Amino acid sequence: MKRKVAIARFSNETLYGKGVFYSKENDPLEKMSTDILSSKLAQSGKFILLERSDDFNADNSYGFKKEDLLGVDYIIVGSGSSGSQIAQEIMSRSREQVAIATVNIRLIDVKSGQIVYGEEGSGQSSTQNKTSFGVGSTASYDTSINDQAISAAISKLIDNIINKLTDSPWKSFILDKDGNTYFIAGGKSQGIKIGDVFDVEKKGRQIKNPQTGGMISLPGTKIAKISVIQLLDSPVPNNELSICVVSEGSIDETEYSNLIIKENEK
Repeated sequence: MKRKVAIARFSNETLYGKGVFYSKENDPLEKMSTDILSSKLAQSGKFILLERSDDFNADNSYGFKKEDLLGVDYIIVGSGSSGSQIAQEIMSRSREQVAIATVNIRLIDVKSGQIVYGEEGSGQSSTQNKTSFGVGSTASYDTSINDQAISAAISKLIDNIINKLTDSPWKSFILDKDGNTYFIAGGKSQGIKIGDVFDVEKKGRQIKNPQTGGMISLPGTKIAKISVIQLLDSPVPNNELSICVVSEGSIDETEYSNLIIKENEK
């Protein structure tokens, strides 16, 4: 089952790309880091990815509207820093350019707002130009090695990120009921098929943790199983629906926000 993951823009913690015409909305390191992470997660084939757009007024600090986060499990936020150095050997006229990048990644659970995972990775890339007796190539600083360094840093983290994103069972929600059928969020693009069976779980109570001051959700209770009988496709994954019927147990709860649809845990 494919998870829905929202990727917020990275923050730029260095002066890289912050020239006289710099604007935060078009920060090169922020966009580069986001694009590289999106590409690597997309290559895994395990996620439906939502990227922040700059074309609307967001409802939260991550840059998303509430309706865009429907069914989203995690938001990925991060920061990046990039530095460079040039080593030059006078005798051989060798010039090596080295870029070093550090990327910090945090996964935030959309439902609880808690940071569930954080890690830092570093990478570097280099290029060398050499002349001998006036013969050879010389070049100004090659900015492409910054991209390569950031890509190397994210590559060191990507396996852990994917494992963390897929640790818990896939979840969805009941949106409405019509007679004996229920409409749940999600469809074909998330891997749902006709005949799939999911658990219906009633959320556990929330209690305050006196140690941290935060709220903790107690384990839920499985009350039923539902089977998928029809898929309602849409060009937009967020609008896909599946029609289900109860195949075991019963659903007496009418406040659907108290219920969670979960992938069967093997």
